[in-house]
Amino acid sequence: MLRRKFLAVLPASAAMAQYGPPVTESGAVADGRTLATEAVQRAIDAVASKGGGTVWFPAGRYLCGTLRLRSRTRLHLDPGAVLLGSTRLSHYPSHVPKFRSYADTYVEQSLIYAEGEEDVGIEGEGTIDGQGAAFKGHYKVRPYMIRFINCRNVSVRDVTLRNSPMWVQHYLACDGVAIRDVTVQSRVNANNDGIDIDCCDRVRISGCDISSGDDAIVLKSTADRVCRNVTVTNCVLSTACSALKLGTESNGGFENIAVSNCTIYQTRLGGIAIETVDGGVLDGVSFSNIIMDGVGAPLFVRLGNRARPFREGGPKPGMGIMRNIQVTGIQARSAGRTGCAISGLPGHDIENLTLENLRFLFAGGGKKRDGEAPELPEKYPEFNMFGDLPAYGLWCRHVRGLELRNIQLTTAAPDARPPVLFEDVKELKKDF
Repeated sequence: MLRRKFLAVLPASAAMAQYGPPVTESGAVADGRTLATEAVQRAIDAVASKGGGTVWFPAGRYLCGTLRLRSRTRLHLDPGAVLLGSTRLSHYPSHVPKFRSYADTYVEQSLIYAEGEEDVGIEGEGTIDGQGAAFKGHYKVRPYMIRFINCRNVSVRDVTLRNSPMWVQHYLACDGVAIRDVTVQSRVNANNDGIDIDCCDRVRISGCDISSGDDAIVLKSTADRVCRNVTVTNCVLSTACSALKLGTESNGGFENIAVSNCTIYQTRLGGIAIETVDGGVLDGVSFSNIIMDGVGAPLFVRLGNRARPFREGGPKPGMGIMRNIQVTGIQARSAGRTGCAISGLPGHDIENLTLENLRFLFAGGGKKRDGEAPELPEKYPEFNMFGDLPAYGLWCRHVRGLELRNIQLTTAAPDARPPVLFEDVKELKKDF
């Protein structure tokens, strides 16, 4: 942090020595009206042709369509520098990636794009604004802001990302991703996910502040490649959907995922959502030390069977597996009335789930529910998919190896339902 503050007060000649010529020397006009795509791309390509380096945006407003990063190139945005996404779809050429996934059905355009590159990134205390409210319609007419596919050693840090037309950031099949101290403010369009980590390996997300219209931080596997070795820590999250989510797409599965030390506020759906519904194996997941205020449900765990292929016309995936999950040290107040569903399917249990040191305060006001809740194996997974649950706190069904320790469940208003209910739960251990 001290290094960046020192560089910010360097004279222009010293900054040029650090970063190379500013993009204005390549012809970019910093007035926010003149399209600068070609000039900025020339600067990127020139840096790459010399073996790599940093492309420097001094303070100003730069209007651009798609920019393609090359290996060993980075964009640096000074304080006061704003990279504006063009509001014309024609300024975003389609890129059909070599790595194919279900994400192919969503979007083919991006503001900042890299595929098959290494040592690429974005840094600085400036802003990237996608001007996403200008884009109307379904998926393929709303670009991503940042998309890296099959890249190695990706770094995004310190920048502010605003107003995406679609997902704010999509990292697909990348190896070695570091996202640090990034601010996301994007609630201007549909599908405004803050960070999507998809089929990636070795990912570190830390210190991010995200306010998003769709899921804040979501891990996916939209192809037959595992999403693995991911850490998320020290983030502040608020969203109109789920704050911390694994799934919905799960074709390749998830392994070795650790999420800790986060705060969640004003979140309409799940605080923590763990989902496997399109095949794949989810194995080795830990959530710890998370505080929530104002969530639909603190926790939702679902092993379902939507069984959606990741390639059009491809075979349906087999039934998924979900095992070895720990959720510990979670506090939630002002949760909704529905309760927390933990549900596998008949003959397909969630295996080895530990819930420890949970303190949840629900709204209450629920009525006693008679009869069995439907299984709904193919339905899109969401915490309220079963309606108000048979228990106001934890409803656990089709689980093998469930351990509960130090669980406190209360309601703000009287509730006729029990705090906990078990259905088809084997090898249960509880101490609360």
